[in-house]
Amino acid sequence: MLKVITERSEPPAIGAALDELARAGAQRMIAAALQLEVEEYVARFRGVRDGVGHALVVRNGAARPRPVTTGVGPVRLVAPRVNDRRVVDGVRQKFTSAILPPYVRRSPRVESVLPLLYLHGLSSGDFREALPALLGPTAAGLSSSAILRLTKAWTAEYEAFRHRDLTARDYVYIWADGVHFTIRLEEERLCTLVVIGVRPDGTKEVVALEDGYRESAESWRTLLRDLKQRGLRAPVLAVGDGALGFWAAMRDVWPETAEQRCWVHRIANVLDKLPRALQPRAKQALHEIMYAETRAGAEREIARFTQTYGGKYPKAVASLTVDQDRLLAYLDYPAEHWKHLRTTNPIESAFATVRLREGVTKGAGSRSAGLVMAFKLLQVAEGHWRRLDAAELVPLVRARVQFQDGVQIEPQRKRKKAAA
Repeated sequence: MLKVITERSEPPAIGAALDELARAGAQRMIAAALQLEVEEYVARFRGVRDGVGHALVVRNGAARPRPVTTGVGPVRLVAPRVNDRRVVDGVRQKFTSAILPPYVRRSPRVESVLPLLYLHGLSSGDFREALPALLGPTAAGLSSSAILRLTKAWTAEYEAFRHRDLTARDYVYIWADGVHFTIRLEEERLCTLVVIGVRPDGTKEVVALEDGYRESAESWRTLLRDLKQRGLRAPVLAVGDGALGFWAAMRDVWPETAEQRCWVHRIANVLDKLPRALQPRAKQALHEIMYAETRAGAEREIARFTQTYGGKYPKAVASLTVDQDRLLAYLDYPAEHWKHLRTTNPIESAFATVRLREGVTKGAGSRSAGLVMAFKLLQVAEGHWRRLDAAELVPLVRARVQFQDGVQIEPQRKRKKAAA
């Protein structure tokens, strides 16, 4: 029945009305999707019958209504039931809804809201006020106690991550860095050893996250040996800061892996050895080297930098040229990958969220809590990382196809032979 609103009637708040419409619409859409899911399941096994011709998979009414908290607020859902009497390899089959699994009380999106809010600075005590504003006044089960349970679950997830089997994983490129942040109850800052890798399909993943001691070679060696023992093969190229103990460890564990020094760290080191007045001009000259399109061009720019600053500032030039080949290693890989390989930016940008949380909370309460916090933040960030440009070239790098100045060598040779 349509309700008539007179001139004296007060219209409902627009926001509240929209929320109710969204919840009602979501409830209808989910209900329809659940019905369709069951219909498709029953139809798939319609021809499967027992010895007397009875169907083994039939609908069986509906379960009791249950409230589920979604991104638009709480909705009340009724899940259709299926009687599945099939037995496959001695195991009784059972229908399980992918849309509304048993015992689920909140959607995965809402589940992800909790760690995001907490990790980005909202304390567990603030959830009593924040969650009803986000999800409605009946957002059951979303409380500060839920956050405490989640943090325990995160610790278990982190331990499983640290011991997972890596035999089936392959990382063609890796970035390594040591990231420091404050621990409230300790004087010494936590040094977190981080490795992020690139899969053959171009996606980026967190490979390792461990507590290290001042980025020492022994700490890195322990980490890399553990990765190797769990089945991880040697990456083709590793990118990192030149000051890391990582390099000594990697040469011991994976001597076949090529090395690329981080340009951001290198530029900072060179500029630190020059007077402030010269730094803007020198920085521009260093960028000319970094963005050269060929190795010959980069070497010309290095020679020009040496001639300009070598007389008065030999330490700055030595800092630039100390391991020149490793600074220009990226030129031997696809040009489309250069912007990814010149720096450790994937780690630096990912840890910006860790530092945000650290600024709000004044640091984690313990080293273990700091590692778990960093792990969850990286896990959340990982879902938003972009693939490498020209990801189709990553398998070629793993296959050790040769590139010169960013261009694949072999096809060029074949074209020359064909032309002859």
